[in-house]
Amino acid sequence: QEQLEESGGGLVQPGGSLTLSCAGSTSTFSSYVMGWHRQAPGKLREVVATVTPADGTTYLDSVKGRFTISRDHAKNTVYLQMNGLKPGDTAVYFCNAYKIRGSVRDDYWGQGTQVTVSS
Repeated sequence: QEQLEESGGGLVQPGGSLTLSCAGSTSTFSSYVMGWHRQAPGKLREVVATVTPADGTTYLDSVKGRFTISRDHAKNTVYLQMNGLKPGDTAVYFCNAYKIRGSVRDDYWGQGTQVTVSS
């Protein structure tokens, strides 16, 4: 059964760094777009960064230059390196993998990991 397992969240001071990891349970995810979303209390979930099977990337404007998404195809794992963290980055971060099959979007989600940026 395909699953995504996240790790790496925690508490960090402003200006600090964290790396999130998301491991896919099978090689199925090698053909999926993978990415990170986040949701802060009282706010809508937003897409933070995505990486395609060909390693093309996209970023939320507010994290450009601070966050880097990458994937290790051999390990079916995607990473989010977060530098220069700000209190506004505080949220639950969710790993996502998706693939479009015709008119259907096939989605998988991780359980979420808390990132708190505070002094």
